[in-house]
Amino acid sequence: MEVIQKVNKFLSLLILLLVGYSCTSGPLFTKYKAISNSVWVLNEHVSFDFSVTDTIAKRNLFIHIRSNKEYKYSNLFLITELVFPNKTRIIDTLEYKMAAPSGKYLGIGFTEVKENKLFYKEEKVFPFSGNYTFNVRQAMRKNGFSEGLKTLEGVSDVGFSIEKTK
Repeated sequence: MEVIQKVNKFLSLLILLLVGYSCTSGPLFTKYKAISNSVWVLNEHVSFDFSVTDTIAKRNLFIHIRSNKEYKYSNLFLITELVFPNKTRIIDTLEYKMAAPSGKYLGIGFTEVKENKLFYKEEKVFPFSGNYTFNVRQAMRKNGFSEGLKTLEGVSDVGFSIEKTK
């Protein structure tokens, strides 16, 4: 009887530790939004609203891009905007590689859809608690042209995630 009680206590402790670990790992926020017909229109913002309560911990922020065989480019230009609770805005223009020099698309996926998890901000500390908004839009242009592409084909979903740093 005493052995069974010890085993039960051990198993209970093990389960508690596993549940505690699973609750602390993984993304703190993840959301995806579909791009209609996999065609991202110029100046079409994809927005994500999220809330922050911890103003001390460092976080890694990621942009997720799901693209299919219709995506014709080796890179991707994005314009991002992070809006703070006090309405301060941080705007960035970013470039990401989407294909290797050989032409093979980067990202993960076994079908024609590839997902790229792209660093947006590394070890970011949010200075205020409250509601934030993250906006992202495509800013692709053909070489030699100043006008942006009116439509960017092949992007099926855009996502945003916040993760704890390791």
